[in-house]
Amino acid sequence: MSNNNQSILITGGAGFIGSNLCEYFLSKGYKVTCLDNFSTGHKYNIEPFLQDQNFKFIEGDIRNLDTCKEALSGIDYVLHQAALGSVPRSIKDPITTNEVNVSGFLNILSASKDEGVKRVVYAASSSTYGDSESLPKIEETIGKPLSPYAITKYVNELYAEIFSKTYGIETIGLRYFNVFGRRQDPNGAYAAVIPKFVMQLMNNQSPIINGDGNFSRDFTYIDNVIQMNELAMLSDNPLAVNTVFNTAFGDRTTLNDLVNYLKIYLSEYNSDIKNIEIIHGPNRAGDIPHSLASIEKAKELLGYNPKYSFQNGLKEAVKWYWENLK
Repeated sequence: MSNNNQSILITGGAGFIGSNLCEYFLSKGYKVTCLDNFSTGHKYNIEPFLQDQNFKFIEGDIRNLDTCKEALSGIDYVLHQAALGSVPRSIKDPITTNEVNVSGFLNILSASKDEGVKRVVYAASSSTYGDSESLPKIEETIGKPLSPYAITKYVNELYAEIFSKTYGIETIGLRYFNVFGRRQDPNGAYAAVIPKFVMQLMNNQSPIINGDGNFSRDFTYIDNVIQMNELAMLSDNPLAVNTVFNTAFGDRTTLNDLVNYLKIYLSEYNSDIKNIEIIHGPNRAGDIPHSLASIEKAKELLGYNPKYSFQNGLKEAVKWYWENLK
């Protein structure tokens, strides 16, 4: 099926998840507009697409309503990825996190309503589960947020629901669980754990695990996330619209196991890596001890079928880092 008439706005399109979405939907023949201000994204992530006639780049900030309106002109679907991620960053600077994640999101919703967009699919977060101890995490059962970041992502869900009810705009939230894979930035104070550990091990440095390493996460490979975005964007199931879905693999791995797998996979490229010692530091403020998603709702309503287990995805990610960043 040709998608030549279908246009997508990907906010945060120069970031890790956004650039992977740009690449995928361009390969499917969509017209893709990328909006990014490079606060956490990178020009080199979208460089390969700049020659594509179906790709349009707007350098701008979602905190500016006029910029959002310009970017949304003539757009069918929005995949909203732009946000300031990271729990520690939000604890250090809650004001900016709120401005980007809440006010910026509200601008996108408001402009989408005004421009007659078909559907807004937005990046929600597993941090919304907060202090709820029940496992696996089921969409309808959440706790109290444990960080400013978690509050902002929960507020996104509340705003999306109100916009659906009040203005009839279609929204679907995807609660991402620890996404990882190619193009995830290993540098900076708020780098995610997998690329950070990969780079440290490739440089023969000892990774520092926060706490005893028994905290666990539902690490989710990027290709599963792309699949969820496509399913959410195109679903014609009325029960799938104006709700939220866990976006994960549905399995959990401790940080200790993560580092052990990384050492095994990286030692295929450099055998010295398997002897690197691991250091344990203090627990991190605002961290949830365990995270495991139920993906039953996504399977039932969207036909979600994640192709990559944690280990298969990790092998792919390690290979990408070794080939691109060594």
